[in-house]
Amino acid sequence: MDSGLLRGEVVMMSGPEPGGEDAERETHVLRARIARDLIDSVREIPAASVPEALCRACVSLVPDVSGLSMSVIGRGAGMGVVLCASDEVAAQLAEIQYTLGEGPSNDAVRLRAPLFAADLTRAPDARRWPLFAVQAVKAGAEAVFSLPLAGAAGVLGTLDLYREAAGPLEDDHVRRALLIADALSLAVTALDHASTDSGGVVTWLQGAESDREEIHQATGMLMVQLGVSAEEALLRLRARAFAQGSTSLAVARAIIAGSTDISHE
Repeated sequence: MDSGLLRGEVVMMSGPEPGGEDAERETHVLRARIARDLIDSVREIPAASVPEALCRACVSLVPDVSGLSMSVIGRGAGMGVVLCASDEVAAQLAEIQYTLGEGPSNDAVRLRAPLFAADLTRAPDARRWPLFAVQAVKAGAEAVFSLPLAGAAGVLGTLDLYREAAGPLEDDHVRRALLIADALSLAVTALDHASTDSGGVVTWLQGAESDREEIHQATGMLMVQLGVSAEEALLRLRARAFAQGSTSLAVARAIIAGSTDISHE
């Protein structure tokens, strides 16, 4: 795979790299190793700590990136939730895309394919996502790489990596990133089967559902206060998060607690 072709383009994967059975065997071994590392990183820790542990493990597996985040998509447009982020820049990049409604993560979900933008400071990436590109560079990221997380019923969310400096990922790191996205679902499934909790699934998605409910609650409060639709209320909430460099979840919690009032904005 030529990394030079990844700039601003959809990355379509249709099987192992050329090289015959040896290459295919090597890919299977690497995939298994990554899955094992992810499972080991969250073994015997509380369910609530699983997302952050997975984030740390993923960063260590792709040393060519500055940071990453994982997000899950919600029931409605723009209702994605940042599951975990390795740093503030990674979290802000996800929120910027939710607020602006554009960016590689959004397109990766829509197209159900990896979307790599190796240089947000110039065309074609800056032209493809003009608003996101400007804000991403301001936040500290000149390159972003978004990979969809596939579930049985469709795309669950995205694994989003960024680099402070522009430039494509090395071929080996592209391969690792794709396998990590693939292995995340396998790792979570394995953890579910290993769980002794009688309630069933007790994974990272539970925390995301809890976060979504807080955003829903805050959105409902804004609907009443402002007399607007759910879409408009959510837009106001995300706009506040965007303006103060925070996350939608943090603003939602402040609204619920009564420490933030955006009714006059």
